[in-house]
Amino acid sequence: MADYTIQVTTNRPYDETVQAVREQLAEAGFGILTEIDLKATLKHKLDVDIDPQIILGACRPQLAHLAMQAEPSIAALLPCNVVVRSVSDDRTVVEAFDPQIMMSIAEDAGDAVREVAEDARTRLAAALDAVATP
Repeated sequence: MADYTIQVTTNRPYDETVQAVREQLAEAGFGILTEIDLKATLKHKLDVDIDPQIILGACRPQLAHLAMQAEPSIAALLPCNVVVRSVSDDRTVVEAFDPQIMMSIAEDAGDAVREVAEDARTRLAAALDAVATP
């Protein structure tokens, strides 16, 4: 696992996992602002085939607002990217950018951003854990 992500692997097919991720993120208060189908994009742009993979741009508006009030430039790090990647027919990896990493980038942002990052990390980790244990 990369040091900048929170990651789980589940024994579910890709499509089922994508749906579970959407549901768990919604339960944690995150909306999906962006969606990039990497398989389709790379096929269209480069004519290459990869396993199914999607990037979901997840945002909890309350947390984003608090973070931007404390440090307006933090908006460049939003939304939190959550990647769902097929490994095999019945195994899928889900990983999210660890919001606490933004603290290493915005060290001077202060306690408000630190609290937002901790809250976001807790919510994302719980959502991913729920996906991993159906």
